[in-house]
Amino acid sequence: MNRQRSEAAFAAAKRVIPGGVNSTVRAFRAVGGTPVFVREAHGAYLVDVDGNRYLDYVLSWGPMIAGHAHPAVVEALHRAAERGTSYGTPTEYETELADVIVEAVPSVDKVRFCSSGTEATANAIRLARGYTGREKFIKFEGCYHGSADPFLIAAGSSALTMGVPNSLGVPAATAQDTLIVPYNDAAAVRAAFEHNPGEIAAVIVEPYVGNMGMVLPLPGFLHALRTMTREYGALLIFDEVMTGFRVARGGVQAREGVLPDLTTLGKVIGGGLPVGAFGGRAEIMDRLTPDGQVFQAGTLSGNPLAMAAGLATLRLLGDDTFLQLERLGQRLVDGMAEVFTGRGVPHTVAAAGSMFGFFFADGPVTDLAGAKRSDTALYGRFFHAMLDRGFYFAPSQFEAAFLSLAHTEAEIDRTVEAADDALAALRPAQDDVVCR
Repeated sequence: MNRQRSEAAFAAAKRVIPGGVNSTVRAFRAVGGTPVFVREAHGAYLVDVDGNRYLDYVLSWGPMIAGHAHPAVVEALHRAAERGTSYGTPTEYETELADVIVEAVPSVDKVRFCSSGTEATANAIRLARGYTGREKFIKFEGCYHGSADPFLIAAGSSALTMGVPNSLGVPAATAQDTLIVPYNDAAAVRAAFEHNPGEIAAVIVEPYVGNMGMVLPLPGFLHALRTMTREYGALLIFDEVMTGFRVARGGVQAREGVLPDLTTLGKVIGGGLPVGAFGGRAEIMDRLTPDGQVFQAGTLSGNPLAMAAGLATLRLLGDDTFLQLERLGQRLVDGMAEVFTGRGVPHTVAAAGSMFGFFFADGPVTDLAGAKRSDTALYGRFFHAMLDRGFYFAPSQFEAAFLSLAHTEAEIDRTVEAADDALAALRPAQDDVVCR
């Protein structure tokens, strides 16, 4: 495909934007090459500035569950924008969307809106600390909760020690309060509680992980977290920014029957506009200002455009739509697994609701160490081979993929066929690597 205009656009962007992008993964560093600059998107497809068309499995990293430019969402935005784009005052939109969330998400009695998933998780941690009077919290290797300082922490020499910053600019003092343990390791969580008695405010987790690739919890893991947090007097926070209204109307907690104390949301609930939210039991949420003493505020929190787009999107999502998306996701990963097996490529696949993922690694992949066994070089070649065939996957092995209501069975089958063709074309290069 000719991508000369994308190359020129990237060169221009790098002159005025660090790295040429406004979110790191978009730079294609993990797969090589030049980012695709998109001109427009409709339904399940992106169109780049060179006029190339791609079947989209990134979907703005999850929000576009209705598909791009869905008529109902566009109309809702048009009507809202005609009345003004921001007021800095309460609106009925906020209450209406909050009502939908409270009705759908089993653990949420009250919800507070903000402008991003990062804001949601940072506020949830602050609220947990304010509620419990404790400062430390547990997070899991490979789970991403946004770019706030407390989350940019890597594991230390032991899962029982304090974390260490994995970004310049994060104070060591901040890292001291973040305890890192492997995902799916309930024993490590208990050990962390036992080594920090009375100090841990919360455990925060992506219940289905989408930020180290698609990794699902082992049977009983989420239930164990619920049991231990109650036992040790800590709060359990489900980061459902990605999975909320994605894997089921009520998120992972509805699928798994495990109710956290706090839930963070984003992506789908804004219909493609910047949004975040956190909610939970009323007694916890009432600790927020102005009623309580845990501060939270934001100029664009509850922005009327985001509320309108979110409402329009959520009205499209009934139980039947989630069943449809689940069937499509399973059809895709089953087809991809058959192709990978037929081509002799080590792999593991996973799917839940309208999320899916695959690793070029022998399974099972249950944690970050397992994900890191993936053949990222092969993924990079596969990514570009699929891109050249008109299919847009995440430019990183370590990201989940998504489906929308606009995807069809025919497009799923065409994707599987393209994957087979791509691997067939890549096979000589793979054989050459093996021979050397």
